[in-house]
Amino acid sequence: MLLIYTQKLTPRISYIFKHICLRVLSIEIEFTSVIEEFIAHAGPKISYGKKPLGNELFFQSYGLLEQQGFESVEIAVKKWGNTFGFFSVSNLSTLPFDIFSSSFYMISRYEEYLPHVKDEMGRFMASESLAFKEGFIHQPIVDIWVYLFKDKLSQTFPEIEFPQKKITIHPVIEAAQPYAYKQKGLFRSSVGYVDSVFHGKFRNIISRIQVNLGLKRDPLDTFKWLVNIANRSNFKLTVFFLLGNALSFTESMNTHRQKFKMLIKFVSDYKDVGLIFSYNSLNDYEMLKSEKRRMQEITNRSLASSMNSEFLVNLPDIYRHLVELEVKRDFTMVFRNTVGFRAGTCTPFLFYDLDYEIKTPLLIHPSAMTTLAFQKKYASDIEKTVNNIIKAIAEVNGTFTMIFSNKDFSSEESNKVWRTIFSEKLQEYAE
Repeated sequence: MLLIYTQKLTPRISYIFKHICLRVLSIEIEFTSVIEEFIAHAGPKISYGKKPLGNELFFQSYGLLEQQGFESVEIAVKKWGNTFGFFSVSNLSTLPFDIFSSSFYMISRYEEYLPHVKDEMGRFMASESLAFKEGFIHQPIVDIWVYLFKDKLSQTFPEIEFPQKKITIHPVIEAAQPYAYKQKGLFRSSVGYVDSVFHGKFRNIISRIQVNLGLKRDPLDTFKWLVNIANRSNFKLTVFFLLGNALSFTESMNTHRQKFKMLIKFVSDYKDVGLIFSYNSLNDYEMLKSEKRRMQEITNRSLASSMNSEFLVNLPDIYRHLVELEVKRDFTMVFRNTVGFRAGTCTPFLFYDLDYEIKTPLLIHPSAMTTLAFQKKYASDIEKTVNNIIKAIAEVNGTFTMIFSNKDFSSEESNKVWRTIFSEKLQEYAE
Protein backbone atom coordinates (compact mmCIF):
# COMPACT_ATOMS: atom_id res chain seq x y z
CA MET A 1 0.00 0.00 0.00
CA LEU A 2 1.27 3.46 -0.97
CA LEU A 3 0.51 6.35 1.40
CA ILE A 4 0.05 9.75 -0.25
CA TYR A 5 0.32 12.96 1.73
CA THR A 6 -1.43 16.06 0.48
CA GLN A 7 -2.25 19.16 2.48
CA LYS A 8 -5.85 19.09 1.29
CA LEU A 9 -7.49 16.13 -0.43
CA THR A 10 -9.56 17.58 -3.27
CA PRO A 11 -11.91 15.56 -5.52
CA ARG A 12 -9.48 16.06 -8.41
CA ILE A 13 -6.48 14.74 -6.46
CA SER A 14 -8.44 11.72 -5.29
CA TYR A 15 -9.71 11.03 -8.82
CA ILE A 16 -6.42 11.22 -10.69
CA PHE A 17 -4.30 9.36 -8.13
CA LYS A 18 -6.86 6.56 -7.98
CA HIS A 19 -6.91 6.36 -11.76
CA ILE A 20 -3.14 6.24 -12.02
CA CYS A 21 -2.46 3.92 -9.10
CA LEU A 22 -5.51 1.66 -9.14
CA ARG A 23 -6.56 1.54 -12.79
CA VAL A 24 -3.20 1.73 -14.52
CA LEU A 25 -0.68 0.36 -12.00
CA SER A 26 -3.05 -1.81 -9.92
CA ILE A 27 -1.57 -0.84 -6.55
CA GLU A 28 -3.50 0.14 -3.43
CA ILE A 29 -3.24 3.67 -2.05
CA GLU A 30 -4.38 5.69 0.94
CA PHE A 31 -4.39 9.44 1.51
CA THR A 32 -3.51 11.47 4.59
CA SER A 33 -3.39 15.15 5.45
CA VAL A 34 -1.93 14.48 8.90
CA ILE A 35 1.82 15.11 8.94
CA GLU A 36 2.41 12.95 12.01
CA GLU A 37 0.66 10.00 10.38
CA PHE A 38 2.73 10.41 7.23
CA ILE A 39 6.03 10.61 9.16
CA ALA A 40 5.14 7.59 11.27
CA HIS A 41 4.26 5.44 8.25
CA ALA A 42 7.00 2.83 7.73
CA GLY A 43 5.93 1.67 4.27
CA PRO A 44 6.13 3.28 0.82
CA LYS A 45 4.97 6.90 0.86
CA ILE A 46 5.07 10.03 -1.26
CA SER A 47 3.96 13.62 -0.84
CA TYR A 48 2.18 15.85 -3.32
CA GLY A 49 1.97 19.59 -2.81
CA LYS A 50 3.86 22.87 -3.06
CA LYS A 51 6.80 21.97 -0.82
CA PRO A 52 8.34 18.71 0.48
CA LEU A 53 7.98 17.87 4.16
CA GLY A 54 11.50 16.47 4.39
CA ASN A 55 13.52 14.06 2.29
CA GLU A 56 10.58 11.96 1.10
CA LEU A 57 9.74 11.16 -2.52
CA PHE A 58 8.11 14.47 -3.43
CA PHE A 59 6.02 15.43 -6.44
CA GLN A 60 5.36 19.12 -6.78
CA SER A 61 1.86 20.33 -7.60
CA TYR A 62 1.34 22.76 -10.47
CA GLY A 63 -1.98 23.84 -8.92
CA LEU A 64 -4.63 22.56 -11.34
CA LEU A 65 -5.82 19.86 -8.95
CA GLU A 66 -6.47 22.34 -6.16
CA GLN A 67 -8.70 24.51 -8.36
CA GLN A 68 -12.41 24.28 -9.12
CA GLY A 69 -14.21 24.84 -12.39
CA PHE A 70 -12.32 25.53 -15.59
CA GLU A 71 -10.67 28.45 -17.29
CA SER A 72 -8.20 29.01 -20.08
CA VAL A 73 -4.79 27.62 -19.09
CA GLU A 74 -1.42 28.66 -20.50
CA ILE A 75 0.33 25.45 -21.51
CA ALA A 76 3.99 25.19 -22.54
CA VAL A 77 4.74 21.72 -23.94
CA LYS A 78 8.38 20.61 -23.77
CA LYS A 79 10.24 17.57 -25.06
CA TRP A 80 10.83 14.98 -22.33
CA GLY A 81 12.99 12.07 -23.44
CA ASN A 82 10.97 10.14 -26.01
CA THR A 83 7.77 11.91 -25.07
CA PHE A 84 6.52 15.36 -24.04
CA GLY A 85 5.49 17.08 -20.82
CA PHE A 86 3.69 20.17 -19.66
CA PHE A 87 2.96 21.93 -16.35
CA SER A 88 6.65 22.31 -15.45
CA VAL A 89 7.64 22.32 -11.77
CA SER A 90 10.85 23.06 -9.86
CA ASN A 91 13.91 20.90 -9.33
CA LEU A 92 12.60 19.98 -5.88
CA SER A 93 10.15 17.62 -7.57
CA THR A 94 11.03 14.01 -8.39
CA LEU A 95 9.70 14.56 -11.91
CA PRO A 96 10.16 17.78 -13.93
CA PHE A 97 6.45 18.00 -14.74
CA ASP A 98 3.31 17.64 -12.66
CA ILE A 99 2.07 14.52 -14.41
CA PHE A 100 -0.96 14.34 -12.13
CA SER A 101 -2.25 17.74 -13.24
CA SER A 102 -1.29 16.95 -16.86
CA SER A 103 -3.07 13.60 -16.75
CA PHE A 104 -6.15 15.21 -15.23
CA TYR A 105 -6.15 17.87 -17.95
CA MET A 106 -6.11 15.16 -20.62
CA ILE A 107 -8.58 12.58 -19.34
CA SER A 108 -11.08 15.04 -17.85
CA ARG A 109 -11.20 16.52 -21.38
CA TYR A 110 -10.60 19.92 -19.83
CA GLU A 111 -9.92 21.47 -23.24
CA GLU A 112 -13.32 20.35 -24.55
CA TYR A 113 -15.06 22.51 -21.94
CA LEU A 114 -13.21 25.58 -23.20
CA PRO A 115 -14.34 27.57 -26.27
CA HIS A 116 -13.32 25.78 -29.48
CA VAL A 117 -14.25 25.45 -33.15
CA LYS A 118 -16.51 22.49 -33.95
CA ASP A 119 -17.05 20.69 -37.23
CA GLU A 120 -20.32 20.68 -39.17
CA MET A 121 -21.77 17.93 -36.94
CA GLY A 122 -20.83 19.70 -33.70
CA ARG A 123 -17.84 17.48 -32.95
CA PHE A 124 -14.63 18.48 -31.18
CA MET A 125 -11.99 18.31 -33.91
CA ALA A 126 -8.53 16.80 -33.59
CA SER A 127 -7.03 20.02 -34.95
CA GLU A 128 -8.36 21.83 -31.86
CA SER A 129 -6.62 19.49 -29.44
CA LEU A 130 -3.37 20.16 -27.61
CA ALA A 131 -2.11 16.69 -28.58
CA PHE A 132 -2.51 17.42 -32.30
CA LYS A 133 -1.02 20.91 -32.12
CA GLU A 134 2.02 19.77 -30.12
CA GLY A 135 2.65 16.51 -31.99
CA PHE A 136 1.92 13.83 -29.40
CA ILE A 137 -1.50 12.68 -30.61
CA HIS A 138 -0.12 9.24 -31.55
CA GLN A 139 1.22 8.61 -28.04
CA PRO A 140 -0.83 7.27 -25.11
CA ILE A 141 0.93 10.03 -23.23
CA VAL A 142 -0.90 9.70 -19.92
CA ASP A 143 0.10 6.03 -19.69
CA ILE A 144 3.68 6.89 -20.63
CA TRP A 145 3.79 9.42 -17.79
CA VAL A 146 2.37 6.84 -15.40
CA TYR A 147 5.16 4.41 -16.25
CA LEU A 148 7.76 7.11 -15.62
CA PHE A 149 6.12 7.56 -12.21
CA LYS A 150 6.19 3.79 -11.71
CA ASP A 151 9.95 3.73 -12.43
CA LYS A 152 10.56 6.28 -9.65
CA LEU A 153 8.43 4.27 -7.23
CA SER A 154 10.27 1.05 -8.12
CA GLN A 155 13.69 2.64 -7.61
CA THR A 156 12.77 4.09 -4.22
CA PHE A 157 10.48 1.31 -2.96
CA PRO A 158 11.60 -2.03 -4.44
CA GLU A 159 9.21 -3.76 -2.04
CA ILE A 160 6.18 -2.54 -4.01
CA GLU A 161 4.82 -5.39 -6.11
CA PHE A 162 3.31 -4.26 -9.39
CA PRO A 163 1.01 -6.93 -10.87
CA GLN A 164 2.07 -8.26 -14.27
CA LYS A 165 -0.07 -6.82 -17.04
CA LYS A 166 -0.20 -7.11 -20.81
CA ILE A 167 -2.02 -5.44 -23.65
CA THR A 168 -5.78 -5.98 -23.92
CA ILE A 169 -7.34 -6.16 -27.38
CA HIS A 170 -10.95 -4.95 -27.57
CA PRO A 171 -12.19 -4.18 -31.10
CA VAL A 172 -15.59 -2.56 -31.56
CA ILE A 173 -18.01 -2.96 -34.45
CA GLU A 174 -20.26 -0.03 -35.37
CA ALA A 175 -23.26 -1.56 -37.20
CA ALA A 176 -25.46 1.46 -37.84
CA GLN A 177 -26.27 0.00 -41.26
CA PRO A 178 -26.34 -3.79 -40.84
CA TYR A 179 -27.78 -4.39 -44.32
CA ALA A 180 -27.39 -2.77 -47.72
CA TYR A 181 -30.63 -4.14 -49.17
CA LYS A 182 -32.39 -6.44 -46.69
CA GLN A 183 -35.08 -5.33 -44.25
CA LYS A 184 -35.59 -2.00 -46.05
CA GLY A 185 -39.31 -2.30 -46.71
CA LEU A 186 -41.08 -1.69 -50.01
CA PHE A 187 -40.80 2.11 -50.03
CA ARG A 188 -37.08 2.34 -49.18
CA SER A 189 -36.29 -0.48 -51.63
CA SER A 190 -38.19 1.31 -54.38
CA VAL A 191 -36.30 4.53 -53.67
CA GLY A 192 -33.08 2.52 -53.77
CA TYR A 193 -33.90 1.08 -57.21
CA VAL A 194 -34.76 4.53 -58.58
CA ASP A 195 -31.57 6.04 -57.14
CA SER A 196 -29.42 3.29 -58.67
CA VAL A 197 -31.05 3.77 -62.08
CA PHE A 198 -30.61 7.55 -61.85
CA HIS A 199 -26.89 7.20 -61.06
CA GLY A 200 -26.31 4.32 -63.49
CA LYS A 201 -25.43 1.83 -60.74
CA PHE A 202 -26.78 -1.23 -62.55
CA ARG A 203 -24.66 -3.69 -60.55
CA ASN A 204 -26.38 -2.44 -57.41
CA ILE A 205 -29.76 -3.12 -59.00
CA ILE A 206 -28.77 -6.70 -59.80
CA SER A 207 -27.34 -7.22 -56.30
CA ARG A 208 -30.46 -5.79 -54.66
CA ILE A 209 -32.69 -8.13 -56.69
CA GLN A 210 -30.53 -11.15 -55.86
CA VAL A 211 -30.49 -10.32 -52.13
CA ASN A 212 -34.24 -9.67 -51.97
CA LEU A 213 -34.91 -12.97 -53.75
CA GLY A 214 -32.67 -14.83 -51.33
CA LEU A 215 -30.17 -15.79 -54.04
CA LYS A 216 -27.27 -13.91 -52.47
CA ARG A 217 -26.15 -12.79 -49.01
CA ASP A 218 -26.50 -9.10 -48.29
CA PRO A 219 -23.00 -7.59 -48.80
CA LEU A 220 -23.07 -5.84 -45.40
CA ASP A 221 -24.28 -8.90 -43.49
CA THR A 222 -20.86 -9.91 -42.19
CA PHE A 223 -21.97 -10.84 -38.68
CA LYS A 224 -21.54 -14.63 -38.87
CA TRP A 225 -17.97 -14.11 -40.08
CA LEU A 226 -17.31 -11.61 -37.28
CA VAL A 227 -18.73 -13.88 -34.59
CA ASN A 228 -16.79 -16.90 -35.89
CA ILE A 229 -13.49 -15.00 -35.91
CA ALA A 230 -14.14 -13.52 -32.46
CA ASN A 231 -15.08 -16.90 -30.99
CA ARG A 232 -11.74 -18.34 -32.17
CA SER A 233 -9.81 -15.36 -30.83
CA ASN A 234 -8.66 -14.27 -27.40
CA PHE A 235 -9.91 -10.70 -27.63
CA LYS A 236 -13.07 -9.01 -26.42
CA LEU A 237 -15.62 -7.78 -28.95
CA THR A 238 -18.58 -5.42 -28.65
CA VAL A 239 -21.03 -4.90 -31.52
CA PHE A 240 -23.19 -1.77 -31.57
CA PHE A 241 -26.56 -1.47 -33.32
CA LEU A 242 -28.67 1.60 -34.10
CA LEU A 243 -32.36 1.48 -33.21
CA GLY A 244 -33.23 5.13 -33.85
CA ASN A 245 -33.34 6.87 -37.22
CA ALA A 246 -30.19 7.14 -39.31
CA LEU A 247 -29.33 10.56 -40.73
CA SER A 248 -29.43 9.16 -44.27
CA PHE A 249 -32.80 7.90 -45.54
CA THR A 250 -31.15 5.29 -47.77
CA GLU A 251 -29.23 3.84 -44.80
CA SER A 252 -32.30 3.70 -42.56
CA MET A 253 -34.29 0.53 -42.02
CA ASN A 254 -37.30 -0.64 -40.08
CA THR A 255 -35.71 -1.69 -36.79
CA HIS A 256 -39.02 -3.04 -35.52
CA ARG A 257 -38.87 -5.98 -37.96
CA GLN A 258 -38.49 -9.36 -36.32
CA LYS A 259 -35.57 -10.44 -38.52
CA PHE A 260 -33.56 -7.40 -37.42
CA LYS A 261 -34.27 -8.22 -33.78
CA MET A 262 -33.19 -11.80 -34.43
CA LEU A 263 -29.86 -10.51 -35.77
CA ILE A 264 -29.24 -8.60 -32.54
CA LYS A 265 -30.20 -11.66 -30.49
CA PHE A 266 -27.90 -13.85 -32.57
CA VAL A 267 -24.89 -11.59 -31.94
CA SER A 268 -25.77 -11.13 -28.25
CA ASP A 269 -25.73 -14.91 -27.77
CA TYR A 270 -22.00 -14.88 -28.46
CA LYS A 271 -20.62 -11.37 -27.87
CA ASP A 272 -21.45 -8.15 -26.07
CA VAL A 273 -24.03 -6.00 -27.79
CA GLY A 274 -24.27 -2.25 -27.32
CA LEU A 275 -26.53 0.55 -28.51
CA ILE A 276 -25.72 3.43 -30.86
CA PHE A 277 -27.79 6.35 -29.62
CA SER A 278 -29.25 8.09 -32.66
CA TYR A 279 -28.08 11.59 -33.58
CA ASN A 280 -31.52 13.11 -32.94
CA SER A 281 -31.70 11.59 -29.45
CA LEU A 282 -28.42 13.02 -28.14
CA ASN A 283 -30.07 16.19 -26.84
CA ASP A 284 -33.32 14.51 -25.82
CA TYR A 285 -33.20 12.51 -22.61
CA GLU A 286 -36.62 10.89 -23.10
CA MET A 287 -35.62 9.70 -26.57
CA LEU A 288 -32.38 8.26 -25.17
CA LYS A 289 -34.39 6.49 -22.50
CA SER A 290 -36.79 5.07 -25.10
CA GLU A 291 -33.97 3.72 -27.31
CA LYS A 292 -32.27 2.15 -24.30
CA ARG A 293 -35.53 0.48 -23.25
CA ARG A 294 -36.06 -0.95 -26.74
CA MET A 295 -32.60 -2.49 -26.81
CA GLN A 296 -33.13 -4.06 -23.40
CA GLU A 297 -36.44 -5.54 -24.55
CA ILE A 298 -34.70 -7.12 -27.55
CA THR A 299 -31.74 -8.58 -25.65
CA ASN A 300 -33.55 -9.27 -22.36
CA ARG A 301 -30.65 -7.79 -20.41
CA SER A 302 -29.65 -4.38 -19.08
CA LEU A 303 -27.76 -2.10 -21.45
CA ALA A 304 -24.13 -1.83 -20.39
CA SER A 305 -22.39 -0.26 -23.42
CA SER A 306 -23.24 2.60 -25.76
CA MET A 307 -21.76 4.90 -28.34
CA ASN A 308 -23.12 8.06 -29.93
CA SER A 309 -24.13 8.39 -33.56
CA GLU A 310 -21.61 10.26 -35.72
CA PHE A 311 -19.12 9.93 -32.80
CA LEU A 312 -20.53 13.10 -31.27
CA VAL A 313 -19.58 13.83 -27.65
CA ASN A 314 -21.03 17.07 -26.32
CA LEU A 315 -19.45 17.52 -22.92
CA PRO A 316 -20.74 17.31 -20.31
CA ASP A 317 -24.44 16.95 -21.23
CA ILE A 318 -24.47 13.63 -23.08
CA TYR A 319 -22.37 11.90 -20.44
CA ARG A 320 -24.64 13.22 -17.70
CA HIS A 321 -27.55 11.65 -19.55
CA LEU A 322 -25.72 8.32 -19.73
CA VAL A 323 -24.97 8.46 -16.00
CA GLU A 324 -28.65 9.09 -15.29
CA LEU A 325 -29.62 6.22 -17.60
CA GLU A 326 -27.17 3.98 -15.69
CA VAL A 327 -25.22 3.08 -18.82
CA LYS A 328 -21.93 1.62 -17.62
CA ARG A 329 -19.58 2.09 -20.56
CA ASP A 330 -19.23 4.61 -23.41
CA PHE A 331 -17.12 3.98 -26.54
CA THR A 332 -17.39 7.36 -28.28
CA MET A 333 -14.11 8.90 -27.07
CA VAL A 334 -12.37 8.94 -30.46
CA PHE A 335 -11.55 11.27 -33.32
CA ARG A 336 -13.67 10.25 -36.31
CA ASN A 337 -11.21 11.24 -39.03
CA THR A 338 -7.87 11.27 -37.23
CA VAL A 339 -5.73 8.47 -35.80
CA GLY A 340 -4.68 9.15 -32.23
CA PHE A 341 -5.63 9.33 -28.58
CA ARG A 342 -8.33 11.93 -27.99
CA ALA A 343 -7.96 11.74 -24.20
CA GLY A 344 -4.23 10.99 -24.31
CA THR A 345 -4.73 7.51 -22.87
CA CYS A 346 -5.35 3.89 -23.83
CA THR A 347 -6.75 2.99 -20.41
CA PRO A 348 -10.52 3.18 -19.68
CA PHE A 349 -11.29 5.96 -17.21
CA LEU A 350 -14.26 7.22 -15.21
CA PHE A 351 -15.94 10.38 -16.48
CA TYR A 352 -15.15 13.35 -14.26
CA ASP A 353 -17.74 16.14 -14.41
CA LEU A 354 -15.82 19.41 -14.26
CA ASP A 355 -18.97 21.47 -13.68
CA TYR A 356 -19.92 19.56 -10.55
CA GLU A 357 -16.39 18.43 -9.58
CA ILE A 358 -17.47 14.83 -9.12
CA LYS A 359 -16.28 11.44 -10.32
CA THR A 360 -19.11 9.51 -11.99
CA PRO A 361 -19.59 5.74 -12.46
CA LEU A 362 -19.57 6.06 -16.27
CA LEU A 363 -16.49 4.27 -17.66
CA ILE A 364 -15.11 5.84 -20.83
CA HIS A 365 -13.37 3.41 -23.20
CA PRO A 366 -11.07 5.50 -25.43
CA SER A 367 -10.50 4.27 -28.98
CA ALA A 368 -7.29 4.84 -30.91
CA MET A 369 -9.00 5.18 -34.29
CA THR A 370 -11.95 4.44 -36.53
CA THR A 371 -11.54 2.90 -39.96
CA LEU A 372 -13.04 6.13 -41.34
CA ALA A 373 -9.72 7.83 -40.55
CA PHE A 374 -8.15 5.88 -43.44
CA GLN A 375 -10.56 6.75 -46.24
CA LYS A 376 -7.81 8.50 -48.22
CA LYS A 377 -4.98 6.18 -47.23
CA TYR A 378 -3.41 3.24 -49.06
CA ALA A 379 -3.46 -0.29 -47.63
CA SER A 380 0.26 -0.17 -46.76
CA ASP A 381 -0.31 2.96 -44.67
CA ILE A 382 -3.20 1.26 -42.86
CA GLU A 383 -1.18 -1.75 -41.75
CA LYS A 384 1.83 0.31 -40.72
CA THR A 385 -0.25 2.85 -38.78
CA VAL A 386 -2.31 0.24 -36.96
CA ASN A 387 0.80 -1.74 -36.09
CA ASN A 388 2.56 1.36 -34.70
CA ILE A 389 -0.42 2.25 -32.51
CA ILE A 390 -0.69 -1.30 -31.18
CA LYS A 391 3.03 -1.33 -30.35
CA ALA A 392 2.73 1.99 -28.51
CA ILE A 393 -0.14 0.57 -26.44
CA ALA A 394 1.68 -2.72 -25.81
CA GLU A 395 4.61 -0.79 -24.30
CA VAL A 396 2.32 0.53 -21.54
CA ASN A 397 0.17 -2.62 -21.28
CA GLY A 398 -2.95 -0.65 -22.19
CA THR A 399 -6.16 -1.46 -24.05
CA PHE A 400 -6.24 -1.33 -27.84
CA THR A 401 -9.71 -0.37 -28.98
CA MET A 402 -10.38 0.31 -32.63
CA ILE A 403 -13.79 1.05 -34.15
CA PHE A 404 -14.59 -0.99 -37.25
CA SER A 405 -17.83 -1.13 -39.21
CA ASN A 406 -19.58 -4.26 -40.44
CA LYS A 407 -19.13 -2.66 -43.89
CA ASP A 408 -15.35 -3.05 -43.55
CA PHE A 409 -15.58 -6.83 -43.83
CA SER A 410 -17.62 -7.18 -47.01
CA SER A 411 -16.10 -9.15 -49.87
CA GLU A 412 -14.80 -6.09 -51.73
CA GLU A 413 -11.10 -6.32 -52.53
CA SER A 414 -10.44 -2.96 -50.83
CA ASN A 415 -11.62 -4.47 -47.53
CA LYS A 416 -9.06 -7.28 -47.56
CA VAL A 417 -6.75 -5.24 -45.31
CA TRP A 418 -9.45 -4.88 -42.63
CA ARG A 419 -10.31 -8.58 -42.71
CA THR A 420 -6.60 -9.39 -42.28
CA ILE A 421 -6.12 -6.93 -39.40
CA PHE A 422 -9.22 -8.18 -37.58
CA SER A 423 -8.67 -11.92 -38.10
CA GLU A 424 -4.86 -12.10 -37.90
CA LYS A 425 -3.07 -8.98 -36.58
CA LEU A 426 -5.28 -8.47 -33.50
CA GLN A 427 -5.03 -12.15 -32.68
CA GLU A 428 -1.22 -11.95 -32.60
CA TYR A 429 -1.36 -9.43 -29.75
CA ALA A 430 -4.29 -11.08 -27.96
CA GLU A 431 -2.49 -14.41 -27.47
